[in-house]
Amino acid sequence: MSGRAVVIGAGLGGLAAAVRLRARGYEVTVLEATDQPGGRASVFRRDGFTFDAGPTVITAPYLIDELFELAGRNPRDYFELVPIDPFYRVEFDDGSHFDYVGDEARLLAQIERFNPADVDGYRKLAAHAERIFEIGYTRLADAPFGSAWDMLRIVPEMIRLGNHRSVYATVARFIEDERLRQVFTFQPLLVGGNPFRVTSIYLLIHWLERKWGVHYAMGGTTSIVTGLTRLLGEMGAEVRYRTPAEQVVTANGRVTGVATHAGTLPADVVVANADPLHLYRDLLAKADRPRNSDRALRRRKLSMGLFVAYFGTSRTYPDLAHHTILLGPRYRELLRDIFDRKVLADDFSLYLHAPTRTDPSLAPPGHEGFYVLSPVPNNESGIDWSREGPAYMERILDHLDATYLPGLREHLVTAFHLTPDYFEQNLRSVSGAGFGIEPRLSQSAYFRFHNRSPDVEGLYLVGAGTHPGAGVPGVLSSARVLERVLPPAHAGSPPLVSA
Repeated sequence: MSGRAVVIGAGLGGLAAAVRLRARGYEVTVLEATDQPGGRASVFRRDGFTFDAGPTVITAPYLIDELFELAGRNPRDYFELVPIDPFYRVEFDDGSHFDYVGDEARLLAQIERFNPADVDGYRKLAAHAERIFEIGYTRLADAPFGSAWDMLRIVPEMIRLGNHRSVYATVARFIEDERLRQVFTFQPLLVGGNPFRVTSIYLLIHWLERKWGVHYAMGGTTSIVTGLTRLLGEMGAEVRYRTPAEQVVTANGRVTGVATHAGTLPADVVVANADPLHLYRDLLAKADRPRNSDRALRRRKLSMGLFVAYFGTSRTYPDLAHHTILLGPRYRELLRDIFDRKVLADDFSLYLHAPTRTDPSLAPPGHEGFYVLSPVPNNESGIDWSREGPAYMERILDHLDATYLPGLREHLVTAFHLTPDYFEQNLRSVSGAGFGIEPRLSQSAYFRFHNRSPDVEGLYLVGAGTHPGAGVPGVLSSARVLERVLPPAHAGSPPLVSA
């Protein structure tokens, strides 16, 4: 095999793939449609504030560290991670709250205050989550699922672990208190899944957080993106901005290059860090994708959309946690409105990120910067976000001013928002889905988009839409799968990391 590789998309998956390709001897060019790297993990700077556009929670940090170690670098020379405690503060509509922490004694003490009977239930739930983690993450997160046999061989273990049940149904077998059920089931929403529907294999997220903790990158997640782009430059790779891929060029069933407005880049390998639906629908000719026909693509079920509000204040809120989950009066019914009915409800649940609690450098002195994420229907809903977006933003600000951020309106310095339209138009996510396809059982592992295209030789996929799924660990693990399915650039040269 020759060694020219083109990576489509400079999101975390594309950057991680580019590092791995370069470490295996490939000449690497990364194409990015926008004017900065990061994709969902890009950054906004407004009025002296720095706002991470997307992912704000870092777990399994070894997946980032090993990218730098592949090149013989010390990751601490590029970015700094600090642990967050509590992982999340969960605020309930009845005024109670729960600090979700890694320390088991503190965790059990809080569970006992909510419902003493659930202490033993949680111990059993945690042990069950650890067993799921050992199978679903340790053994399978970076394993390719290119054939039906890859799926069939794990079915007995999935049955034994009850993975046919949803996350919520499984937690409810161990936990009685409804508020605690919400504490231990909201995590799939962070990867685009409805906890009442996604397979309980996603309970592995709970143990992943318990095992490695929840971290924050000083300077924002953008500092990791900056570190990776700097590393790629030092490794001799090129990143081209404002250069969207227009077509994956093929001949005789294999890739030969990627067409852009500036011409066609020849390639022996193409790695797409793009929504797979966009890749197959828009970047490949129909004749090149028999297994991903229009009919097959239409059957895919999408994740919810995201409404993201960013704002800064001229005062601080020192009693606020770094990560806060603000749960509204409804749980199951609100998720039904978002995922199934696809209507914009009158109530909402929010994730409030206050990074200046940990890193004051992100705002002017004495100021505070915030990011608020609200799950909403994707654009299959037909919602006119140009009209509904500003009104929804006002509702969120009014709610926060009246509850968790008193005086917000009086001290508001800057504010703006993103809707599913941004995800569809700027990030090329079909129908503005925040996380690509939904991580239900019928769209997981073998049933998810494969990391090696079954249609075109030399075409590989990384990112949220392919195996193992969304979230920073999932996206970075998808690039790790390349170690198992992609040979070194030159025949006979061994991979630099083990599979």
